[in-house]
Amino acid sequence: MVVIRLSRGGSKARPFYNVVVADKRVRRDGAFIERLGFYNPNARGAEEGLRIALDRVTYWKSVGAQASETAERLIKQAAAKVAA
Repeated sequence: MVVIRLSRGGSKARPFYNVVVADKRVRRDGAFIERLGFYNPNARGAEEGLRIALDRVTYWKSVGAQASETAERLIKQAAAKVAA
């Protein structure tokens, strides 16, 4: 099964996450099919904290990909930011 999930990057105590499409059997930070965006929980000031390609998310969901709970929450945040 294909899933949309977060892949961790960054150094210790400074997390940075890529939102990726990957096979469920591959480890969290392993190989992925496509990078859809990123999430930076430590973004300050004018830094961009969240960017997700919503058109690609729609495509992957249409072909059966399922988003993790956290990825789904971030997708909804990104959609709300675009709508506003």
